[in-house]
Amino acid sequence: MATTHSPAAGEGPVRPVSVSLHEGTIAALKARTGKRGMSAYVEALIQRQLERDRLRELIEDAESEHGPVDQAAIDAKRALLRGDAASSADAA
Repeated sequence: MATTHSPAAGEGPVRPVSVSLHEGTIAALKARTGKRGMSAYVEALIQRQLERDRLRELIEDAESEHGPVDQAAIDAKRALLRGDAASSADAA
């Protein structure tokens, strides 16, 4: 029996779809991308939002299993990533 494969985000053939947008949004989009770059820009935006949605779901699952993350630990890791050694030493 053959299994039907649903393409993941960013995969599969390209198909035209119709979406409704405010005129101001369309004008801003055209100004940023030109008429020919709109589809690629919107595709990238949607993929990024889908990634954020999946990340939020993973965080919610982890928090439901392990409890919320300690804000002090988040601040310490953020300071390390930014190279703020003094703040990260205080926060740790």
